[in-house]
Amino acid sequence: MPAPMGFEIIGTGHFVPGKPVPNERLARVMDTDDAWIVQRSGIKQRHYAGEGQGASDLGFEAAKRALESAGITAKEVDYIVFATMTPDYVFPGSAALVGAKLGIEGVPALDIRQQCAAMIFGLQLVDGLVKSGAAETILFIGAEAHAGFMPWEDWDVVEGRSDREPTPEARARANEHRALAVLFGDGAGALIFRKTERDAGLVALKVHTDGRYAETLFVPGGGFRTRPYWKATHFDEQAHIPRMDGRELFRFAVTKLPQTARALCDQTNTKLEDIDWFLAHQANARINNYVRENLGVPEAKMPMNIDRFGNTSAGTLPILIDEQTRAGNLKKGELNMLLALGAGIHWGCALVRW
Repeated sequence: MPAPMGFEIIGTGHFVPGKPVPNERLARVMDTDDAWIVQRSGIKQRHYAGEGQGASDLGFEAAKRALESAGITAKEVDYIVFATMTPDYVFPGSAALVGAKLGIEGVPALDIRQQCAAMIFGLQLVDGLVKSGAAETILFIGAEAHAGFMPWEDWDVVEGRSDREPTPEARARANEHRALAVLFGDGAGALIFRKTERDAGLVALKVHTDGRYAETLFVPGGGFRTRPYWKATHFDEQAHIPRMDGRELFRFAVTKLPQTARALCDQTNTKLEDIDWFLAHQANARINNYVRENLGVPEAKMPMNIDRFGNTSAGTLPILIDEQTRAGNLKKGELNMLLALGAGIHWGCALVRW
């Protein structure tokens, strides 16, 4: 019989831009405070991409660290999968850009758009590429530069370069979106997958999409439903800033993620207590705690880093995996469950053995 074919992680890396921005700096540009943010999200600080710094730049830095971790050169990568909801351009996608920055022009580069759930869908792609023989060494990158949709213009105040008071008008504009603005941060994570014949890779997964809920989190401006796709009035209408129904997203996440996790365990005859780590997307600490408690998972088995990074969307799970790998927590042979839900709405769970 032919040997089983799967994938293993041979390198990990992450990168976050600039200095951390604590909650206190956000309170300088809108009506919020540290206690309010921490209570509702668990976030204490985040990082923001600088002017001119795009998702491909963040992904490039993370990829360099992952390549170094793997002990290989970029020339050994034969496929790139790049996940972001904040690309450098409307088109082309950021995958091609990061390939060029790595000096591997000509290597296939695929962009995916499942937002915070991208890592789950990405694992299915990696598995398919390996099993079809299309690729043996795959660079997966999740990267986000959310700074471009933040509702303030007073970046010198947010970044601590000035203590001046924003105008009342600027503060009022920022206040309209404060529930969303406090949640997101910027960063990138990169993972290098390689084909293996040992017992590793994707055990099983369940992914779902329900476009009926697309407008629970979406950007109203800049789409090709209008001619032109960006109108002169869009900035004044703050159409570049996402609209979010936080209550509905919370309800959806705490309902669908435990359901999907249990269904996946039933499908594979896996007991929840036999899973070594639960690696959950970091959108909100309250969501993760609800899901963890619903599943009866010990707190120590579901690591979180949202307090330091905020929600880095597609970057979140790769960043978390890199941190846990470098800390020596994720070990070969262990069984892990990944859980995530993102705008779309896309959601899913994956069982993997690294």
